[in-house]
Amino acid sequence: MEQRNYETVFIVTPVLNESQVQETVEKFTQVLKENSAALLSTEAWGLRKLAYPIQKKSTGYYFCLSYTGEGNIVDVLELAFRRDERIIRFLTTVLDKHAVEYNARRRNGEMNQQKAAKETEAVAQ
Repeated sequence: MEQRNYETVFIVTPVLNESQVQETVEKFTQVLKENSAALLSTEAWGLRKLAYPIQKKSTGYYFCLSYTGEGNIVDVLELAFRRDERIIRFLTTVLDKHAVEYNARRRNGEMNQQKAAKETEAVAQ
């Protein structure tokens, strides 16, 4: 099968302590590794307010996983999300070549460098 690029954002319940949250994230990265997916990055977006209450909770810990794998990896990962009561919501998207390029540039910090260069240019003028 063809290797595709995926990005999964999931929200962990806010009632957990920091070590339990990290344990939860490690569980899902391990699911990816066991199913021969290549994990590109794991981003912790932190505790954020939800747009609307979910399961009577108004905040949640956001995480983003970027990985490559075959099509069945999404089914395996989403089944693991559904079985875990610590996960409030999740969303998986397939990334096209432009999104992959953008994410790579963002991870390398090139986006902030361009923004800083524009700001210094504006100050100089």
